[in-house]
Amino acid sequence: MVIYNTLTRQKEQLIPLNENEIKIYACGPTVYNYFHIGNARPLIIFDTLRRYLKYLGYKVTFVQNFTDIDDKIIKRAGEEKISVSLLADKFIKEYFVDAKGLGVLQADFHPKATENIDGIIEMICTLIDKGYAYESNSDVYFSALKFKEYGKLSHQPLDDLEAGSRVNVNEIKENPTDFALWKKAKENEPFWHSPWGNGRPGWHIECSVMANKYLGKTIDIHCGGIDLIFPHHENEIAQSEAANGCEFARYWMHNGFINVDNQKMSKSKNNFFTVRDVITLYDYEVIRFFMLSAHYRSPINYSPDILEQSKAGLERLYNCKNNIDFLLKTAKDEKLSEFEAETLETFLSNKKRFKEAMDDDLNTADAVSVLFDLAKAINVYLTNSNSISKALLLEFKGLFLELASVLGLLSNTGNDSLEEQVEQLIEQRQKARKDKNFVLADSIRDELKAKGIVLEDTSQGVKWKKV
Repeated sequence: MVIYNTLTRQKEQLIPLNENEIKIYACGPTVYNYFHIGNARPLIIFDTLRRYLKYLGYKVTFVQNFTDIDDKIIKRAGEEKISVSLLADKFIKEYFVDAKGLGVLQADFHPKATENIDGIIEMICTLIDKGYAYESNSDVYFSALKFKEYGKLSHQPLDDLEAGSRVNVNEIKENPTDFALWKKAKENEPFWHSPWGNGRPGWHIECSVMANKYLGKTIDIHCGGIDLIFPHHENEIAQSEAANGCEFARYWMHNGFINVDNQKMSKSKNNFFTVRDVITLYDYEVIRFFMLSAHYRSPINYSPDILEQSKAGLERLYNCKNNIDFLLKTAKDEKLSEFEAETLETFLSNKKRFKEAMDDDLNTADAVSVLFDLAKAINVYLTNSNSISKALLLEFKGLFLELASVLGLLSNTGNDSLEEQVEQLIEQRQKARKDKNFVLADSIRDELKAKGIVLEDTSQGVKWKKV
């Protein structure tokens, strides 16, 4: 597999530190609100990366943190007149609701910043001892000029970074590019005791400490949104490598922005949507499918029209699954014939195409296209064949779901629930027809049609699909 490494600005073969194990750190949310669709993209993309690496046979250790102490959290807690910890815990719980809906697997570790204060203080002490950090009025800053490779991830000369930096009010720094490792406590804010007085950690130091604690001094892949390249990930590299004296992460992966109706998403433009907003109109899985339908490094445009297209595309895949399940109900329990075995071989070539797409920098867009091609080929074969063995149908289903599961698709329990409801209504309609109660039978058909379900009477029974 090759991936695009932001650090070197080129595709590189993924070679893990340990032959069969890959360690990944993904920057998680700051928990002061429901997460928005921009946050959802890296969650889905790097969940898919994790799924694919496991599919390839790697042991994957995946860490995603929660930033549970931050200016935004403190402000929101004050507005709601509750403690910072209560607010953070509330939105961590809500995070897991949305993440599960999106098909995002729980990380192996979900550390919180507030649970790692001792480690943060220890790393800051190390940086001070090594001459990379200094105290100023009970704040502690990292001296960017002391780290000679500062700017290597964002590929910006230090002079440019310095020119673009500003000294914030109440900050006393030796250089504008220096960044906070520890912040002096303000009145009515949470704080922890430290050698420099009461205070709380800066944002960047949290991830360095948690990555080091759970994955070691050097990790395989660090990932996140493109907006984190500078300053967050740049600062992580500087403080981690200065403290540990070795490379922090070998590969850096960043996903592109999400625009809304071709404009940057922002609250000021009134085009800011949380995942909770979107699921009032679309299933979680539609959002996941939408995110995977473009290459992760490309910008992606969110609009109602595109979500409708994603919904229709996902239904096409579910219709293929449903077609197979429908025929399995009446299929003869026979082994593969010689002809069917040859047929299956042609279908298995899609697995190779799928893998080629995913091996090329996690190209989920092409992988989804392979899934569509496979669905079309299966549907054509099912339509044109008079008799299909149960064994072949199971092979089709296994292959189709194997590839879909790598993308985290076609496992929506909501669809299973829908299928059960539809089957019950079809059974009621069949009984009404048998009893010659055609008015009831027609009303059930109309009810299903209103829900987007179209019925087709076949020699094998009643078949349905969503449109």
